[in-house]
Amino acid sequence: MARTGDRSRAVPGSALDLLHFALDRTSPVPLYYQLAQQLEGAIEQGALAPGNLLGNEIDLSTRLGLSRPTVRQAIQSLVDKGLLVRRRGVGTQVVHSQVKRPLELSSLYDDLEAAGQGPTTHVVRNEQVPATAGVAAALGVPQGSEVTLLERLRATHGQPVAFLCNYLPPALLDLDTERLESTGLYRLLRSAGITLHSARQTIGARSATAEEAALLAEKEGAALLTMQRTAYDDTGRPVEYGTHIYRASRYAFDFQLLVRS
Repeated sequence: MARTGDRSRAVPGSALDLLHFALDRTSPVPLYYQLAQQLEGAIEQGALAPGNLLGNEIDLSTRLGLSRPTVRQAIQSLVDKGLLVRRRGVGTQVVHSQVKRPLELSSLYDDLEAAGQGPTTHVVRNEQVPATAGVAAALGVPQGSEVTLLERLRATHGQPVAFLCNYLPPALLDLDTERLESTGLYRLLRSAGITLHSARQTIGARSATAEEAALLAEKEGAALLTMQRTAYDDTGRPVEYGTHIYRASRYAFDFQLLVRS
């Protein structure tokens, strides 16, 4: 059974003051891992928000009744995930929670908003361009015909998460830049009476180019998740083709797998 008597003493200025940690010292699960999992859960649930201070390792080890190496290992595992950062003279600070997105036909904006992540959007491009062969094939339009190109940088808590590149058939709807920066593309499609029905999607991974790294506040060569998606309305018409890149340090797809009978 988990021991619940490890409630620690308050450390002034620490965001952990109102949190309770149940550490089972008889469990085969290492204490550092138990602590890391509970800290990560608090970050994902919003109990620890970006900018919150956790105090330094000495404060934490005293508060939790754990050895300093145990606390250091727990913190380092979350630093490696990009959830915490060590700041000299400040201590350990929450950076952000990783976005875990369900694998379904939904927009990144809607998923971030539902998770309380406070999404913001900067429109980089919103213009008509000639359709390349790949874009034309995805949207079912002649190669070289005009399509709408959207390039948007999506962020949460002031930190970039994804760079979104979308192509839409011409004259599908009015894509006002101001509206695109205040809401999601799929919401605009729905408000225009377009019913999204299905999509074909491919997920991959690669390293960031120098330009992509600059956009996403990563180092050149950092891991990126990639997604290509063609979305269809309820008549089977392709209405959107997207090629997106996501910071792997801040973003993950969440799958539910079922046994095929």
